Amino acid sequence: MASLRDIRKHIQSIKSIKQITYAMKMVAAARIKRAQTSILSARPYAIEMEKAISMLKCEMLEDDFKNSSSYKFFQSPNPAGDIGLVLITSDKGLCGAFNASLLKKAVAFIKANNSSRIHIITVGKKGRDFLRRIKNANIEFYYEIFGIFPKVNYTHSNLVAENIIKMYSEKKLSRVYLIHNDFKSMVAQELKEEIFLPLGERFDKKCQTETAVDFYFEPSKEKLLESLIERHIKSQIYRILLESQAAELSARMNAMENASKNAGELMDGLTLKMNKTRQAMITTELNEIVSGAGALQE
Repeated sequence: MASLRDIRKHIQSIKSIKQITYAMKMVAAARIKRAQTSILSARPYAIEMEKAISMLKCEMLEDDFKNSSSYKFFQSPNPAGDIGLVLITSDKGLCGAFNASLLKKAVAFIKANNSSRIHIITVGKKGRDFLRRIKNANIEFYYEIFGIFPKVNYTHSNLVAENIIKMYSEKKLSRVYLIHNDFKSMVAQELKEEIFLPLGERFDKKCQTETAVDFYFEPSKEKLLESLIERHIKSQIYRILLESQAAELSARMNAMENASKNAGELMDGLTLKMNKTRQAMITTELNEIVSGAGALQE
């Protein structure tokens, strides 16, 4: 049976851990407010940029569109080529299943595409460290960036987007996939695996539903689309990084709240055990005193 001293030490260590987890929960809760504000600020720009590009593409003649330099972003020039993967994880742990679900999805993706060469861009230290340990000859690391969460800014999204575009063009990739978490609410994140490049399939569907709008374009539609397409990609990456940042903070807040709750329950159980142990010791001492007094009387 554990001594009172051991139980008290155990309670004190759990109490210290509870103070740390509670502090981490409060920090995450404070940061997530700013993260939500950033998402709400970035979403309208990304949405309107996508609408403008969709309108331009639908307005262009097929021959003019195919001859423009932006065509490669809508239809891959090498459908049988290698593929790319952009994995966005956090830099730190203690955020529940946030990273585990992303890494599991990445492993499943690599296994499903084992016949193709995969060029990888990692955002976040957890994803980089995990994928570096995978021994697979078909994996080639192209670019990595970490230490940007929870202070993501547009400079970080520019670096990521520029390297995605560069990798897509240099390696003549057929597709670039994105694995990340979207922020849905304070208690829910949505794991996503989506085709990021080329953009053709998504915009082709929009052309079928949008009605024609009579505009005069200056400069030409081709030049305007060429100047907007990279901005669109950067704005989408910025939005996705902000979504991932908010999802990580909400996952950490929930994980730390559960940890604090579990620590409290452990402390209650140990306190009860300590009281029972102390009561048993007092009872034993009283029995010994009574027994000794009885022996002296005899």
